[in-house]
Amino acid sequence: MQAQNNRYWFKSGAFNLIMNIQALLFGFGSFYLLVRMLDKNSYGIWALFVATTTILELGRNGLLQNGLIKYLSDSPKELHPTILSAAFFLSAVLMFVCIGVNISLAGFLANIWHYPNLSRMLYTYNIVYLILGAMYQFQWIEQANFSFKGVLISNSIRQGGQFIYIFGCFLFRLPISLMNLIYVQIICASLAMLVEFLFIRRELKLSAQIDTTWVRKLFNYGKYAFGTSIGSILIITVNQMMLGALLYPGAAGVYSVADKIVSLTEVPTNTIGAIVFPQSAKRFATQGHEASRYLYEKSVGTILALLIPPLLFLFVFPGFVVHIIAGSNYAESIPIVQVSVFSCLLNPFIRLFGTMLDSIGKPRTNFAVTAVFTFFELSLVYIMIHRFGIMGAVYATLIANFVVFSVMQMILKKELGVNVLHTFIYAGRFYPEFFGRYVRPMVKR
Repeated sequence: MQAQNNRYWFKSGAFNLIMNIQALLFGFGSFYLLVRMLDKNSYGIWALFVATTTILELGRNGLLQNGLIKYLSDSPKELHPTILSAAFFLSAVLMFVCIGVNISLAGFLANIWHYPNLSRMLYTYNIVYLILGAMYQFQWIEQANFSFKGVLISNSIRQGGQFIYIFGCFLFRLPISLMNLIYVQIICASLAMLVEFLFIRRELKLSAQIDTTWVRKLFNYGKYAFGTSIGSILIITVNQMMLGALLYPGAAGVYSVADKIVSLTEVPTNTIGAIVFPQSAKRFATQGHEASRYLYEKSVGTILALLIPPLLFLFVFPGFVVHIIAGSNYAESIPIVQVSVFSCLLNPFIRLFGTMLDSIGKPRTNFAVTAVFTFFELSLVYIMIHRFGIMGAVYATLIANFVVFSVMQMILKKELGVNVLHTFIYAGRFYPEFFGRYVRPMVKR
């Protein structure tokens, strides 16, 4: 059993690390070229467009992802067709809701951000919503079977295709339009969906009828995760949206540049967070609170050990990093990067809080904390942008993150007995353990 568990962590960890690295490289590569090919205002509009579409996309995923993975992982094979049919039905309903919201908001957003063509961009992106809805469903089926290969390849096609297009325009000095970027996304998403389908086609068995019991079960489990996902992504994107509306679109671009730079350090958090959920759900069901507590403390400690060196470099040399990555046009991003380092240190605690509570069957608590936190940060960002401009959004995020971090640790201590000091102990142990297990054997050879 232990050997099988170790193989799970090694295999899933390796695939998730590769996925996050390739997403980082393609995302960073596209960002690196776009800030040089677009003027500040156009890049700001693109950042606002991405933020808007991401809210609906992640909200839809939040309703189904964890519940589908959990029930497919825990249930016998003969129930899988019934569960999948219910999940596809829910996905279709939510898809049309997202498209309706997107269409209804398009004109309003185009008006407040002073970019009339934004409404056309949002209308066209509805095609991407439809394609990705199917692709994500296929990926979750694969993840529920503790497999990640197809997820890796399909994500590489989707993200890599757009990067290749942008790189080609940059290399041959071709003009690039925001609408063309969306057309490229449609093509790449279609190819990725087809590839992922090939990986899970044997597992894709649907029942002839929709079981309303399973529809309710998935919805009841996912409704809190849906609200949590919306709240989480609002926390990330609302700063850019308010900056674009209260100041000017270019301000959103400046903030987005800093956010992209800081996000370079988030590979460990994303990698470990993706593999902790299915393992935590299984361990809690078989071993109880003690196993989940250890998993949280150990995972956060490992992430901190990997995060601290790059964050320290960012804090000491923010100007150097901004000039190398974004060029001299975005010097305003330097203080944003430096202050954001402190928020980034709290992210592993916050990210894995939601993962743990969802996995132990307490999505309602996770939703309640996220909802209150979202309202608190939205209000604080609005007030502080008026008072301090762009930096007001950064200070508001740091204050809100510290408050929610404190609340989350109290909840985890009550629910699982988590001790925040243990995470730093595990972080300190990581370096000698890594050296002894991997570096020393290589040196001896």
